[in-house]
Amino acid sequence: MEHQIPPQEDVGRIYERAGFGQAGALGTRPGVIVVDLSLGFTDPTFPTGSPIDDAVAASRRLIDVARAVDAPVAYTTIAYEPGEEERIAWLRKAPGLAMLAAGTKWVEIDPRVAPGEGEPVMVKKGASAFFGTPLAEWFRDRNVDTVVICGATTSGCIRATAVDSMQNDFATVVVREAVGDRASGPHEANLFDIAAKYGEVLSIGDAVAYLEGVPVQSAR
Repeated sequence: MEHQIPPQEDVGRIYERAGFGQAGALGTRPGVIVVDLSLGFTDPTFPTGSPIDDAVAASRRLIDVARAVDAPVAYTTIAYEPGEEERIAWLRKAPGLAMLAAGTKWVEIDPRVAPGEGEPVMVKKGASAFFGTPLAEWFRDRNVDTVVICGATTSGCIRATAVDSMQNDFATVVVREAVGDRASGPHEANLFDIAAKYGEVLSIGDAVAYLEGVPVQSAR
């Protein structure tokens, strides 16, 4: 029998019945991860890029507030070395990502959200900011209990990062206006699913209020 997808108006009721979408408690030691806001994603003239200026601007606001309260901030970028397309399964599925070549300007963080002193840029080969990087340990070394996520793209690396953040037992926040994607459908669908299963999806205003409401953190 063909599976029948329920009408859109029934989705909220179905998810509520399954116990999804419960509000999660946020901690008092937030850290921010800026996912893949490299020029290869923020410059729409590049094949993997998108017109996500609004998300870049919101991310900049989030980063500034995090720095003001001394919350740790880390960055990721995707960069590939010659020959990696032959061994990395993701590049067989999405070969266009191989254009993000190490040493080119396209893997550099967009100057509008440039890292500050002591803010690492972790190179990753997969979707999640946690996969194959020291991000979880870096946050734990700084006593982070809540990960606040911004960057690109919502349906890819943001979703994967949110899932892994939760699976690393961090309270997880995705900032709605500070993430971007190539199309609105995948963007909205993945924000819905993240909010249902993996973390909190907050507006930039609520995320700023959260960051400003926690005690100023001690030196990193």
